[in-house]
Amino acid sequence: MQNPFPGMNPYLEQAELWHQVHNRLIVAIADELTPKIAPKYRVSLKERVYTSVDDILLVGIADVGVSKRNNLINNLINNSGNHSGNNLGNNQDLTAIKIAEPTKVKLLISGEVIERFLEIKATQSREIVTIIEILSPKNKLSKEGRLIYENKRQKILKSATHLIEIDLLRAGYRILVSRSYQRPKADLYSFDLPQPIPLLPVPLYSEETEPIIDLQTLLNEIYEGVRFDLAIDYTQSLKPELSSQQQSWIREILQV
Repeated sequence: MQNPFPGMNPYLEQAELWHQVHNRLIVAIADELTPKIAPKYRVSLKERVYTSVDDILLVGIADVGVSKRNNLINNLINNSGNHSGNNLGNNQDLTAIKIAEPTKVKLLISGEVIERFLEIKATQSREIVTIIEILSPKNKLSKEGRLIYENKRQKILKSATHLIEIDLLRAGYRILVSRSYQRPKADLYSFDLPQPIPLLPVPLYSEETEPIIDLQTLLNEIYEGVRFDLAIDYTQSLKPELSSQQQSWIREILQV
């Protein structure tokens, strides 16, 4: 089945699918770019690894709630001492609290995050000429991921390296091409759901012709090749929810 959308498929942004989309698109860009720039340049797949707490899907208990519960237990313990012949084990109220049903919560557990990006290097000088990033939810929402990415981003922007940021998440839909010799100016390509993903120019040395990458075609080929249609339930609503106008447009596209 072909990608039913003319541009980015918003159903690919699901947490269980996005990691696959990100990794396959990074590799597809490298494969597409290599014959266009070799042998003067070489494309390398790089990894950024860090530890992060998933603070997007956490459920917590407020400190005040814990405090009230502790105060109640303490009061019962204190009161039990005022009754002759009773001990803590025979206190029915305290026993009832001990066997009450617990509240289910998620703990703050850190995990390793691996984010892949591309480096274009000059073959002879080994100079890093261009870096290509595809943003992930961690870059945009997670405290650790955003801080680490922003620090790296600032280092690139202060260097002679070009930066390409590809944002295919619904809160963005944009491509930023920052050529080092034009900073602080940069080219921003913004698009929305009904529009195809714009063609991507890849800057190299300033006087050279920039190769063009067709991201839309690459995404469509990945969708078909991996059979993402078998992993997506198009009858389900998207989260976060779309506007009523966008929902109507999607129903028309999917004919559901």
